[in-house]
Amino acid sequence: MELQQKAKIISDALEVLFGVPTRDGTGDVLESLILTILSQNTTDVSRDKGYAVLKERFPTWEDVLHADVKAIEAAIRVVGLGEQKSNTIKNFLTWLQAEHGELSLEFMHNMETEEALEFLCQHKGIGIKTASVTLSFACGREVFPVDTHILRISKRLGLIPPNCSAEKAHQLLPPIVPEGKAYPFHINLIYFGRQICDARKPLCERCSLTQHCLYFKDNLQA
Repeated sequence: MELQQKAKIISDALEVLFGVPTRDGTGDVLESLILTILSQNTTDVSRDKGYAVLKERFPTWEDVLHADVKAIEAAIRVVGLGEQKSNTIKNFLTWLQAEHGELSLEFMHNMETEEALEFLCQHKGIGIKTASVTLSFACGREVFPVDTHILRISKRLGLIPPNCSAEKAHQLLPPIVPEGKAYPFHINLIYFGRQICDARKPLCERCSLTQHCLYFKDNLQA
């Protein structure tokens, strides 16, 4: 079975299970980028708490720009990796103000997707996943971010090699994602990873994808 066909079967099955997620629409691009930076290697709950404290202490991005990096780090402490993330945020805002004269990324709506990805990924602390999430959620682009759930599940289902890195997965998966399904497939794979295909104890007895799963075949099939 070709990988494109397999991906479509999996996408269709997940839509039967979880429905078809839809975007709320585009949002503020800079806000989305900062949220995504905060979300790196942490939970959504911690990200939201960290963002709330950041905005309480520094209501505008200009306030964040002019704040001491240690004060930013203290505000986002709950998200973890505070020193790294505070430096990423401070450095990006400093660069954005110097290069574009304002703290806004709304001009990215007019950029081609590949150009926009390269634009964001040139900055330390902003990788392909962070850039892809920003473009998907804030700009409505047909890009396919790969998080830890998607990386794990894609390996188990044989969509990518077992030793594939997250960066390589961002190259291998988009071409096989069904056309127009990048966002719902991304969201549904995350739901699937959280509710069924757990990292340590996958609920294979509840899974409707076992016939496509290499993990099930190698570990659990009688």
